[in-house]
Amino acid sequence: MRGKRKHTHYNAAEARTLAASSIPAAIMTEGTRFDSEEQTSVFFARELDYVKSKSYDVQYPELTALNLFPQTSEADEGAEYITYYTYDDTGVAQIIDNYSNDLPRADVIGKPSHAEIKSIGVSYGYSAQEMRASRLAGKSLDSRKATSARKQNDRKTNTIAWRGDEETGLMGVLSDGQDIPIYTIGEGATSGNTLWKEKTADEILADVNGMAAQVAKTTKNVERPDTLCVPADVYMDISTRRIEDTSTTVLSFILEHSPYIKNVISTAELDADSVETNPYAAEDGTGVGVAFLFTNDVEKMSLEIPMYYKQYPIQVRNLETVVPCESRVAGVMMYYPMSALIAVGVS
Repeated sequence: MRGKRKHTHYNAAEARTLAASSIPAAIMTEGTRFDSEEQTSVFFARELDYVKSKSYDVQYPELTALNLFPQTSEADEGAEYITYYTYDDTGVAQIIDNYSNDLPRADVIGKPSHAEIKSIGVSYGYSAQEMRASRLAGKSLDSRKATSARKQNDRKTNTIAWRGDEETGLMGVLSDGQDIPIYTIGEGATSGNTLWKEKTADEILADVNGMAAQVAKTTKNVERPDTLCVPADVYMDISTRRIEDTSTTVLSFILEHSPYIKNVISTAELDADSVETNPYAAEDGTGVGVAFLFTNDVEKMSLEIPMYYKQYPIQVRNLETVVPCESRVAGVMMYYPMSALIAVGVS
């Protein structure tokens, strides 16, 4: 092989798999850069190792749930189901006399919930001709295929985290079965609708305060949500809209003056037309955007991923090498549903 390559690592088993296939012979054409089929196998084993490693470096900030929600991997990757509990405090303390021997009991009641763990699968591969083209150009194999496979896996996980998967029963934060309370947004005095773009700055702030107040009232101020997710268009609006007669935007006012909300996140997954992630959305313009208020704490909720994205050894199919990929996910576990709130119709 001519030239020196920086990436020298490779999977010996994959090199043997390639060597035992018909691919090296198909690539060894006149004018080849390789001295033997063995060198051909080692070269492309290194290329595949490089592609696999690179796919792990890619970050996708637009997949909000994967960068925002707490994640856990408590279940074994071989498990089929996981049981988790939602909790409620019970009991009451009382005044006692000096000789009391029957003290009132305080306890925690846990309600079991069950979630099935499912695998997410995807793959990518290269034909013998693509390998020949790579050899001829003296370039690495196109890593965009591996990047695309990783992105599709993460995209599916992100979708499950938001709206779940009805077919398999996996739960997202917006799934009906989570028992997260719904906040009823009041209509604007002038506009007569709930859309924030049609409301005044004061009316928007009243909605935000109303959401936080509902959580406080229903939980006796035990739960104090700290993160508010809003549709991307709403975020743009409140980021630039000033409160009347001031230079303060609605967003900065919320962050500076709200006693508990510390983060407001632009979330395209909650847009009125994001049908993949928002169960209230619709592509025909009849859907609505939602706001999601929650406590960003692993003790309150978590996205359970028993097995993170894994790339298996290559499989040779005729004149193609295929890389199977898999992850396992159980959806979102809401341990304290009352620590969150959904407001439907903000956009």
